[in-house]
Amino acid sequence: MAKKFIRRDSHRFSKLGRGRKKLQKWRGAKGRDNKIREKRFSYPSAPSVGYKNSRAQKGKIKNLIPIVVRNLKDLQNANKENIIIIGKVGAKKRIDIMKKTNEMKLEIVNVRKEKKE
Repeated sequence: MAKKFIRRDSHRFSKLGRGRKKLQKWRGAKGRDNKIREKRFSYPSAPSVGYKNSRAQKGKIKNLIPIVVRNLKDLQNANKENIIIIGKVGAKKRIDIMKKTNEMKLEIVNVRKEKKE
């Protein structure tokens, strides 16, 4: 999985994404004395050459190809090489999908461990 780079001082200010994942975006450090720009030891690392995923790993989750499932019919296309992401569905259909994935012995990404059983 690719490394997550978070903007400098984002932990200090809510407008930079404190507690708000969607706002936590990388912006290059530009200050004259900025330690991250200088790549100083023990400071967060900045994106640079070498952090990119390989072509074979691109888009995969836990080395498996993700499939969005919105109904039981979508599960027919899944196999052992896929990892399941349950789409925006109601509780009843979600439970049906979870039961079917347990029978097929497939892994689901967006379900908590307590609810899997």
